[in-house]
Amino acid sequence: MEKTIIVSNRLPVDLKYNEGKLIVKSSSGGLATGMKSVHSEGNGIWIGWSGLTEEVINPKQKLEVNEALAKEKCISVPLNQYDIDNYYYGFSNAALWPLFHYFQAYTEFELHHWKSYVEVNQKFADIVLEHLNEGDTVWIHDYQLLLLPELLRKKRKNITIGFFLHIPYPSYEIFRTCPWRDELLQGMLGADLIGFHTYDYVRHFISSVERLKDIEINFNEISYDNRIIKVDSFPMGIDYNKYHNAALEHHKYPESSKSELMKNIDFHNKSNEESKLILSIDRMDYTKGIPNRIKSFEYFLNKYPEYKGKVRLVMLAVPSRENVLQYQLLKRETDELVGRINGDLSTISWTPVWYFYRALPFHELIDLYVSSDVAMVTPIRDGMNLVAKEYIATRTKNDGVLILSEMAGAAKEMHEALIVNPNNFDQTADCIKEALEMPAEEQKTRLEALQKRISRYDVERWAKEFLKGLKVAKDTVPLQIAQKLIPTKIEEIASEYKKASRKLFLLDYDGTLVGFKNNPGEASPGQEVYDLLDQINSDENTEIAIISGRDRKTLESWFGHKNYTLVTDHGAWMRKKGEDWTPLDHLKSNWKENIRPVMEAFTDSTPGALIEEKEYSLAWHYRKADAKMAALRTMELKHVLKSFLFNHTLTVLEGNKVLEVKNSNVNKGRAASNIVLNSNYDFIFAIGDDWTDEFMFEELPKNAHTVKVGNVKTVANYYIEDNTEVHDLLRKIITS
Repeated sequence: MEKTIIVSNRLPVDLKYNEGKLIVKSSSGGLATGMKSVHSEGNGIWIGWSGLTEEVINPKQKLEVNEALAKEKCISVPLNQYDIDNYYYGFSNAALWPLFHYFQAYTEFELHHWKSYVEVNQKFADIVLEHLNEGDTVWIHDYQLLLLPELLRKKRKNITIGFFLHIPYPSYEIFRTCPWRDELLQGMLGADLIGFHTYDYVRHFISSVERLKDIEINFNEISYDNRIIKVDSFPMGIDYNKYHNAALEHHKYPESSKSELMKNIDFHNKSNEESKLILSIDRMDYTKGIPNRIKSFEYFLNKYPEYKGKVRLVMLAVPSRENVLQYQLLKRETDELVGRINGDLSTISWTPVWYFYRALPFHELIDLYVSSDVAMVTPIRDGMNLVAKEYIATRTKNDGVLILSEMAGAAKEMHEALIVNPNNFDQTADCIKEALEMPAEEQKTRLEALQKRISRYDVERWAKEFLKGLKVAKDTVPLQIAQKLIPTKIEEIASEYKKASRKLFLLDYDGTLVGFKNNPGEASPGQEVYDLLDQINSDENTEIAIISGRDRKTLESWFGHKNYTLVTDHGAWMRKKGEDWTPLDHLKSNWKENIRPVMEAFTDSTPGALIEEKEYSLAWHYRKADAKMAALRTMELKHVLKSFLFNHTLTVLEGNKVLEVKNSNVNKGRAASNIVLNSNYDFIFAIGDDWTDEFMFEELPKNAHTVKVGNVKTVANYYIEDNTEVHDLLRKIITS
C-alpha cells in the first residue's frame, strides 16, 4: 500500500524519562498540527529525531522508545551528542539559520559543522530508504535537511519527493556567501516540488539556481537532471478552529475556573478602565526583533506622552537555545531594556512593560490573546509567523488590531493589518497610536477580512494544497521524442556493431566527448579522450569522424596527428581520414568586419562574455556572464544581428551559452551526408548534445543509431542524461 513519509528534524512527540518511566506526549506545534491528517491517513509514517541522544538511553530503553514511537507511527533517526552539537547547533543554527534570516554577522561557517551536517543528512536518508517502497511519497521539511532530497534521489530515481522550507530563503547576494552553496542547491533540487511561504522566497531561490547552477528556467519550472522541478509558494496556516473555539469557550469561564494570569488581567482592567494592553509573543530569538519592539514602544510613549499610564506592553518571550551565546546576549539585552524603561517611566500605579520569560500553557496563551487590544508582531525577518494568525483567530468580538512587520511572510497575505518596518521606530510609534485610536467599525472591517482568509486557508488546506501540487509536479515530464537509451538497447547496438563490416562513429566534441568550460580554449582533450578514441579506431573496419563547431586550427592542433575524419566550423572544412583539408563550400569571411563591432559592443556591456573568432564564423560566448543579464543581452543581440543579416547566406546559430553567426549553407547535416555519401557503412552511430547536431541526425539514414546528450526535444532515436555517460556508452558498444 502506498504511503506518505514525513521527514523532519524532530518527531511530533516529546519523550522524556521521569524516574525511570518513559513519558510520551504529542507536540502541538504548527507543523505537527498541519501534518496530523496526512500522518494519520493510511499507513503513513513520520521519520525524525526523538529528542533523546544515543548517550542518554541504554539498549533496553532504546527498544522501549522505538516501541512507543511505533504506536505513534513514528520512526527515530539515532543521533548522538556530537551530531546535535555540530549538525543542529552547529551548521543548522549557527550557519543556515542566521544566513537565511540575513544575520550575516552571526553566521559561522565551520568545516567540521558542515561535515556533520552531511553525515546526519545521510543518516536520515538511510532510515528513509529502509522504509521506502515503490509508489511512496516523501515530504521533507526545513533547513536541517536540505541535502536529503538529492541523497534519496540518487538511490531511488523514480520516487516522489516534496520539500518545504519553513524559514525565509535569502536573496542570491546573501546565499552566495555560503561556502557550500552549490551542494545545498543540489540537495534541494532532488525534490519534485520545492515549497516556500511566499513568492519572494520562490523568486530568491530561482535566482540562486539560475546563477549558481547554470540551469535554464521557465517561470517556476526548473529543467534539471532530466526532470521538471516545480517551485511554488504555499503560505502556511494555523488550526483556525482550535484557536477560535478556545476563545469562544474562554468567555464562558466562571470566575472560579479562571487562571491566575487571567485574574490579574481582570484586576488590571477593572482598576484601569482606560488602560489598553498591547501583546507581544515570541521565542527569544534575534530574528524576532524583541529589542526593537521594546525601543519602539518607548519611543511611542515619549512621542505621545498622553498615553503614559494608559497603555501596557505585555511581552511573553519563550526561552530558546539558552546555551547559545547570541541568545544569552539577547536575553541580557532584553532584561536590561525592560528594566531601564520600567525604571524610567513607571509610576506607583503603572508599569509600562509586563515581561514574562517562560513558556505558557495553551489556555493561558488564549487568555493573553483574548485580553489584548492590540497585537504587535514585528520580527526583523520571519518565514511566516503564525502568532499573527493565532491572534486574529481569537478575536471573536470583532475588535482588536494587528500591527505586523513587513519582514514577516504573513504580511504578504494579511494586508488588513497595520504593516510596519520594524527598524522605523517613528513609523511604528504612529501605528501604535493608530491602532489604539482605530474606530470600532474599522476594526471590525479589517478583522472580518483577515478571519475570512485565514479560516479558509488553514493548516490542513496548506498540507492538502502542497500534496496536490506535488502530484502535479511528479506527473509533469519533459517534452521529448527520443527514448531513453536503456541497457538492453545498448546491447542490441553493440551486437550490430560486432556483426558490421564497415562502421562509422560521428562524434560531436564540446558537451559530448568533453564537458563545457567557461573558457572554450580550456576544453582540450585529456588522455582519457585520446585513449577512448584510439581504442575505437584500433578496429581497421571502423572510422571515427569528429564533427564539431570548433575552428580548423584548434581541431588540427588537438587531433591533427590522429587518423580520424575531422569536420570543423559546423561543416565548413573537412579532413577525411588519410586526406587533406578541403572546404565544403566556397565561403567568404569579409562579412565579419560588419558583425564583429556589434558583438564587441555587447561584450563590453556584458561582463563575463567573450568573442571567439573562427575562420568562417564569429561566436559570442556568455557562459561566465550573469544569467539574468545574459538572457537580456542575448535577446537584444539576436534582434540586432538579424537586422544586419539581410544577406541570406548568413544565419545566427544558438548553442549552449553561445550565439554564432555563420554561413547558412554550412551545417553538420551537409557534412554528415558528405561523409556517408558513396560509402557502404552498415553501422552508423552519431551522438551530440547541441541543437546544431539535429542537422546531423536528420540527414543520416534511418538505420543509423542517433543519440542526444541531454533529455530535450530531439529528432534523435535515443537520449542519455549527460556527457558523463558518453565514454562509458562508447566503451560498451565496442567491447560488449
